Amino acid sequence: MKRRDFLKVSAAGAAAATAVASPAIAQSAPEIKWRLTSSFPKSLDTIYGAAEYMAKQVAEMTDNKFQIQVFAAGEIVPGLQAFDAVSNDTVEMCHTVAYYYVGKDPTFAIYGSVPFGLNARMQNAWWLQGGGEQLGNAFFKKYGVIGHACGNTNTQMGGWFRKEIRTVADLSGLKMRIGGIAGQVLAKLGVVPQQLAGGDIYPALEKGTIDAAEWVGPYDDEKLGFNKVAPFYYYPGFWEGGPMIHAFTNLKKWNSLPKNYQAILANAMANANTYMAARYDVQNPAALKRLVAGGVQLRPFSNEILEASLKATNELWTEISAKNPDFKTSIEAMQAFRGDGYLWWQVAEYTFDSFQIRSRTRT
Repeated sequence: MKRRDFLKVSAAGAAAATAVASPAIAQSAPEIKWRLTSSFPKSLDTIYGAAEYMAKQVAEMTDNKFQIQVFAAGEIVPGLQAFDAVSNDTVEMCHTVAYYYVGKDPTFAIYGSVPFGLNARMQNAWWLQGGGEQLGNAFFKKYGVIGHACGNTNTQMGGWFRKEIRTVADLSGLKMRIGGIAGQVLAKLGVVPQQLAGGDIYPALEKGTIDAAEWVGPYDDEKLGFNKVAPFYYYPGFWEGGPMIHAFTNLKKWNSLPKNYQAILANAMANANTYMAARYDVQNPAALKRLVAGGVQLRPFSNEILEASLKATNELWTEISAKNPDFKTSIEAMQAFRGDGYLWWQVAEYTFDSFQIRSRTRT
């Protein structure tokens, strides 16, 4: 073959290869723009920021071809309607806590956090490796969504109180902002639960419309200024031992993504899950020091209150399980996982941490 003919054939072959390859590449990396609505205000840079962190990673891993625009609570829909906006296809995604939606079904709470449930590591372990994700998404599918772990606040505080709470009797008639199913537990002890979005808590507490409020922990609570209107800060938030924040995606939209985009998005959400928990562990100690130095009265819930709350919790689980098969299946699976988990924690984690806490001033 003459050199000129060879060059013509080679050029034609290259052109043909390009013609075949380009559509395949374009198909696997389409330009997609989604919206995500958060249940949280922008001022809470850690819990809100995890969604931004996730979206940034998705954009970077796709050369900006897959973009997710994050909106704060109230910019598209109110914070407590984020899940509904995904379910009814108003937006493709949301970043929220499942227990906000117990009004639809109390089963939602189990996949966020329930009183005397799982700590943060256990919640992640159950969801990611212990069957929780399969159970949870079988339930969420009824609402046309799929959930992925996308953050954890770690164990939360018990909240801010305008007066000291020493006994169960002190809870009677107390108007408290508390989210999800925990309010039903405390209602058994006389509390009047109020469900308010984060931005509405401070004015209600300041005006005395409510007597107490729980939110997250020192770093976020300081940002919202609760220490200015309620002097007593209680711990632990036994209703939120390790609350998981989910990124919920409209199931049809998720299924429409190319497989590589699904993998990229799933990995970005997993990274955000770790990011949030780690950032809270860094930010909370310094914030708690500042709050106490500023005059906040740190108080533990009494054992009487904890025992009464546990009893009320177990009663509520029995009542709901008797009429809700989804709840019964999920709560029993979670409790079984918790039982085995704490056998291990009792041997290793708890003994190590307990000694470290006692000896921390000696090192």
